[in-house]
Amino acid sequence: MKHKGSCHCGNVAFEVEGDIEGVIQCNCSICFRKGAPLWFVPRSSLRVAKGEETLSAYTFNKHVIKHRFCPRCGIHTHGEGTDPKGNAIAAINVRCLEGVDLEAIQITPYDGRKL
Repeated sequence: MKHKGSCHCGNVAFEVEGDIEGVIQCNCSICFRKGAPLWFVPRSSLRVAKGEETLSAYTFNKHVIKHRFCPRCGIHTHGEGTDPKGNAIAAINVRCLEGVDLEAIQITPYDGRKL
């Protein structure tokens, strides 16, 4: 299934291919503050259709995850990094997707504070 998403102001728009079987709610210092439920997909499943050149990135701690956000409205649309096997992944902020009923999706807590 193809999902469309965007930041709040519309400066960044994207599409992501896949079925949302569940999301994680991380409690690391940044995710806790953002409150974004994350859906992990292969990076190749994400296509930034508009505004990729304007996206800002924030990294911290080990500097391995790029937390991407719109510099105009500040909304975190996704993160980019690699999985433990070295595969490129994207962590999609499900709240940025159109027509997704978050209450119908299983949310799994993740203890990112321990990392």
